[in-house]
Amino acid sequence: MALDSIPLFAVLKSKMNWHQERQTLLAQNVAHADTPGFKGRDFTPFKVEEIARGGQALIPVGVSRTNSAHIQGTAMAQTRADWNDDGGEGREITPDGNGVILEEEMIKVSGNAHDYQVASMLYTRSLGILKTALRGRG
Repeated sequence: MALDSIPLFAVLKSKMNWHQERQTLLAQNVAHADTPGFKGRDFTPFKVEEIARGGQALIPVGVSRTNSAHIQGTAMAQTRADWNDDGGEGREITPDGNGVILEEEMIKVSGNAHDYQVASMLYTRSLGILKTALRGRG
């Protein structure tokens, strides 16, 4: 049985690959910080829901009370209102037309590296749990 057939490992592998590709793209942005007319690029955010279902969005799961003593819950919002992607509008552009701001790119690089490390750690720990489960009590 391949690890990619387990959804958790498939998602984590896809997320780590996404972060590797994004790191390459962000490095290109930094490398072209002085290139006239160059505009920085970035990927759309990684969506676990689409990867987990092979490109199809997950069906929202509702919250239900199974006992009258339980607290009534509410479903989470399906949209990210706090995500602001203006498509590059409103960003600082230098007189030569370059749209790369090194400080912003370095923050993105640092955040991306941190997110990759978290995904890698989850992958490693999940492998450890799987190995422990397979060994059994012996």
